[in-house]
Amino acid sequence: MNLLDFLVLIGSMVGIAVYGIWRTQGRRDLSTYLKGDQTVGWVTIGISVMATQASAITFISTPGQGFQDGLGFVQNYFGLPLALILVAAVFLPMYRRLNLYTAYEFLGRRFDAKTRLLGAGLFLLQRGLAAGITIYAPAIILSSMLGWRLDVTIVLTGVLVIIYTVVGGCEAVNLTQKYQMAVIFGGMVTALVILLIRLPASLMDALTVAGGFQKLHAVDFSLDVKQRYTFWSGLLGGLFLSLSYFGTDQSQVQRYISGASLRESRLGLMFNAVLKIPMQFGILMLGVLLFVFYQFEPAPLFFNQAAWRQAVASDATHSAPALDQQFAKLQGQKQRHIQAWLAAKHAGDQSAAAQARAQALVDGAHSDALREQARTAMLAANPGLKGNDADYVFITFILNFLPHGLIGLLVAAFFAAALSSKAAELNALGSTTMIDFYQHLVKRDATDAHYVRMTKWFTLFWGLVALGFALFCHLAENLIQAVNIVGSIFYGVVLALFLVAFFIRWVGGTAIFWAALAAQILVFVLYFSVSISYLWYNFIGCAACVGFSLIIQTGFFKQGEAQRVR
Repeated sequence: MNLLDFLVLIGSMVGIAVYGIWRTQGRRDLSTYLKGDQTVGWVTIGISVMATQASAITFISTPGQGFQDGLGFVQNYFGLPLALILVAAVFLPMYRRLNLYTAYEFLGRRFDAKTRLLGAGLFLLQRGLAAGITIYAPAIILSSMLGWRLDVTIVLTGVLVIIYTVVGGCEAVNLTQKYQMAVIFGGMVTALVILLIRLPASLMDALTVAGGFQKLHAVDFSLDVKQRYTFWSGLLGGLFLSLSYFGTDQSQVQRYISGASLRESRLGLMFNAVLKIPMQFGILMLGVLLFVFYQFEPAPLFFNQAAWRQAVASDATHSAPALDQQFAKLQGQKQRHIQAWLAAKHAGDQSAAAQARAQALVDGAHSDALREQARTAMLAANPGLKGNDADYVFITFILNFLPHGLIGLLVAAFFAAALSSKAAELNALGSTTMIDFYQHLVKRDATDAHYVRMTKWFTLFWGLVALGFALFCHLAENLIQAVNIVGSIFYGVVLALFLVAFFIRWVGGTAIFWAALAAQILVFVLYFSVSISYLWYNFIGCAACVGFSLIIQTGFFKQGEAQRVR
């Protein structure tokens, strides 16, 4: 990065944050601070909902997921449109009718105080962890690729967002997210256009190569529960994951209850129901095209070059250069076989095309084996190695092949995504702590100014917690998967609390409270003892909690006395 890149990066990020602070300074009314001025239109709601979910992890790690495994990850979102329809039809009208600040207030009105605190506590636990990951994830990649210190990158990312979220509250989050998403999509579209221009093959040939390497296999109807992404796990597990995230996670609820009307809020949710899968498909396709690009252009043995250089420097056996040479030789051989495959295809010689493709696939398997050897060597040299190498693919392309100025724009896009999702999370964590714990348990009758001040302190507290977690975090998973795994462990049980509240009127607070604790323990036990796709934990946690609540209510408590909110 040169001076122009840094000017673009700093100008866009600081400019948006300062604008948000300026437009929202002096907010002392609690409703405005927590929910905005409630004149927000559906476009702003839709963008804010999308920006909250689409963190920097989405735009850095998802292309790497496409590069590594193809389009199959898109199945993770198959249940999302139906989930948003259910949220718009069932959850949203109740939240607006009761004029709630947080989703967990509803649990208190429907059940009792302990169930409200349990739901809010589970949210704070999982979202507090996720907030740390949303800072840590882009920081480890950006610090490695840009040569910045990891702790400095984490602190710079966190401090800026803490400042404008504390000062401006929900309105500042909604306001800045619009401009941050403009930077994000401008950068991503620019990267895609440049990638298409620089592809050595035509788009049809690129898709042929991608298909030949099984990168276009988007839908898998396998019934194997150990398969991480299938049509069924995405439709059923993804439905429960999305229903819990959009319907019960305060970071999302706070975005759409700020709408000017029920209609505006519903349209904002439908905006995401229509666009989310195409957006994820497009980002994954970008990763697939990067895979094709690096079949023709020289690819590094390991994209995390800083970690690889450290491994080479500490390599007492001097085997690393030999691995590099073997990999470069295989890459050249694979490229020749791919060119022969495409030439035979254009000539109509199917037999020669199939033979060349088979040879290219063998070369690809050998290349993957060498990469695994390199990873083993790197782990031996650096046991604390952070992240998955696929997460470094997109940023490597940006730094090596984009012109200056555009590099700054893309890095700004990553930071914008980190700030937008992080702001929404901190805003929700501070609001939930104040409304569901402080106001409910400590001080019920204070002034709005007092509650706004306390919300700011709680937001600052959670910001510092997230920074602390990010500074000591270690992840082995691909980053986009790590966030979904954390959510899946908790979301099923939280969703069950709300589903029972809405649809099983005769179950009371004590029954659902103990059922939720039992179901959450069950999910923890299963996660650490069996090997199944993490998406299934959303369904298992929800089904177990509902089932346990029915058993407990039927076996130990009277029916007909539970319903408290209509």
